[in-house]
Amino acid sequence: MYHLKTMASMMRVFLILLWTMNLVEANVPQAAGVQVLPPVNFTLTVSALAQVLLHWKPNPNQEQKNYTISYDVKILSPVPEEYDTMKTYSIRTAALHNGFSAHIRTLLFHNDLQMGSDWVKEKLPPLPGAPETSATNLSCVTRITISSIVSLHCSWLPGQGAPEDTEYFLFYRYETHTEECQDYKKDKWNRNTECRFLVTHIDPEGVDKLIVIHINGSSKYATIKPFQQLFNQNAIEKVNVPRNVTVFLEQNDLLATWEKPISPFRKECFEYEFYLSNLKSGNKQILKISSNDFRLRIDVTSRYSVQIRANHHICCTRGFWSDWSEIIYVGQNKLENLVAWILAVLCVFACCAFLLVATICKINHVWSKLFPPIPTPSNKFRDLFPNDYERARTCTIETETEFVSFTEDPYCVALDDSVF
Repeated sequence: MYHLKTMASMMRVFLILLWTMNLVEANVPQAAGVQVLPPVNFTLTVSALAQVLLHWKPNPNQEQKNYTISYDVKILSPVPEEYDTMKTYSIRTAALHNGFSAHIRTLLFHNDLQMGSDWVKEKLPPLPGAPETSATNLSCVTRITISSIVSLHCSWLPGQGAPEDTEYFLFYRYETHTEECQDYKKDKWNRNTECRFLVTHIDPEGVDKLIVIHINGSSKYATIKPFQQLFNQNAIEKVNVPRNVTVFLEQNDLLATWEKPISPFRKECFEYEFYLSNLKSGNKQILKISSNDFRLRIDVTSRYSVQIRANHHICCTRGFWSDWSEIIYVGQNKLENLVAWILAVLCVFACCAFLLVATICKINHVWSKLFPPIPTPSNKFRDLFPNDYERARTCTIETETEFVSFTEDPYCVALDDSVF
C-alpha cells in the first residue's frame, strides 16, 4: 500500500514537470533558431578629458519582427562596469591614462525570454609617455566661500623617473567646462607641484558630481606620461566651520547652540562633532550630534573647554571634516577660585600690615634709632703733593683761620714766596 502511494506521488510530480515544459515550449518564439547578430561599427572616441563616447549601430541583417532589442555594454577597464541600454551610444567618464576597453552585444527579448549575440570588442591604448614620469600622490580639496564660489587646490609629487627639468601642467574639467591652472607653486627644482583655482565653474549645489583632474608634462629628456584622476566633488570638500557658536550654563546643564557652516545645503544635511574637555579632571570626549543645539549634564564645580566641527551628512557624500571652532571656556573650578580668593585676601592683609608698621615706626623715630646715620670721616692727612696753586690757596686759608698754632709751615711760606 505504501509503495502504491509513493508511485502515485511520483506520477503527479512527473505530470507537473511535463505540463511546465509544454508551457515553456509554447512561449519560445517560433524563430527559436533565429540568429541574434552583434552590433556593427562599434567605436570608442575620446570626447573630453577622461570622457569616452561609445557608439555603434544595429546590425542591418537582424530580424525585427516582434522582438525587443537592447544592448549589453561591459566596461572592462579601467573600472569594470556592466549595464544595458536601448540607445546606440553611451558616454562614460573614466581615467584614460592606462587605456580603456569595452565589449558590447545585442540582446533580443521575446515573452520574457532573452537571447544574446556574440561580443564585439574595442579598446583605446594607454596614453604615451615614459614609465614612472607621471605625477603621483595627487590630492585635491575644494572650499565654498561666503559668496558661494568654489575654490580648488591640488598638490602632487613628480614621478620617480621624471627628469629634473620636468614641467607639469594641470587641467580640471567639470561637466562641459575645462580650464588650465594659472597659479602654480614650485618645488626646489622649480617644478610645478601645486595648483590653486580661486574661482571655478564647480556648482556648489552639485551632489556627487565628478571633477576630472588631468596632469601632463614636458621635458627635454623624456616624454612625460599624462595622469588623470576623478574626484567626487562632495568627497573632497573641506567643510566650513560652524558659525556663531554659543555655550553657556543653565543650572547643572551645559547648553550649546550654533549655525550651520557656509554652504548651499540645508541645515539637516550636516552632522557635528562636539569636543568637550574637563579642565579640572582632564577627561575628554567627542560626541556626534545631528542637530544645531546640544544639552549635557556636567559637573558645575569644573571648568570646561568646548569646540565644534562639521561634515556632510545624508544629502551627499561625506567630505573632509571642517577645522575645529575656536575654543570656548565655560564654568569655574570652585576649589581653585577659593584658593585664589584666600591668596588675594592674604596679600591685601600683608600689604596693610606692612604700611601700618611703617607708619608707626616713622612716627616714633624708630628707623633713626635702629639705623643711625653714618658720620662722614674727616680728612686728617693732607695730600703730600698738591698742585701749586691749590697748595698755596689751602695754606693761605689755613694760615688765616688757624687760632691754635701761630707757627707757620715753612713749606707753605716758601710756596707763598714762589707763587707770589
